[in-house]
Amino acid sequence: MENKNISKVIKIVKKEVKKFETPVATDIANKSKDPFKVLISCLLSLRTKDKVTATASKKLFSKAYTPKKILSLKTSEIKKLIYPVGFYKTKAKRIKEICKVLIEKYNGKVPDNMEELLKLKGVGRKTANIVLTYGYNKNYSIAVDTHVHKIANRLGWVKTKTPNETELALIRIIPKKYWPIVNDTFVTFGQNICVPISPFCSKCPVRNYCKRINIVRSR
Repeated sequence: MENKNISKVIKIVKKEVKKFETPVATDIANKSKDPFKVLISCLLSLRTKDKVTATASKKLFSKAYTPKKILSLKTSEIKKLIYPVGFYKTKAKRIKEICKVLIEKYNGKVPDNMEELLKLKGVGRKTANIVLTYGYNKNYSIAVDTHVHKIANRLGWVKTKTPNETELALIRIIPKKYWPIVNDTFVTFGQNICVPISPFCSKCPVRNYCKRINIVRSR
């Protein structure tokens, strides 16, 4: 697909998703401008609905919003604060482990580069890219989660099997000026229109540009 059509689709989707709620990590970044809060909210969001993540993040940050303050909490207290996010017991331990590393190795600051972020246990490329994009406003790459991966393949922009493959493919074809908005735009679109099962193709604003790859049933 030519870049002009990719740009057109991104612009249309960006306009469409304004009627829906912003993904929690982006919302927290916009309000706080704090890479640490972006990182923690991202970790909480894994396999968890946005509304649950937003509530858990708000409860946790009302008690502790720095690595030092989170370390002062007992793991059991963190579990209570972030419940019922998915795998909340594991995430409570992971958050404390990361906070300890941030204090000991990075002077309490979240690293602002991919290499160091990936050294943090439990942080993958998607989370690292979100921290860099929305926490540090760095146009490093495109954060690709299941929604971005799924939509890019449905559109026919890429033919990939994993989010990491999709990231590498997308940065070759999407103009760099759009990289910062791809994740939050497509995540919102994937939660409301281009949903995993039976997407709403009949009311999709970019249906004329979509190849509908692997869509078995739509609405």
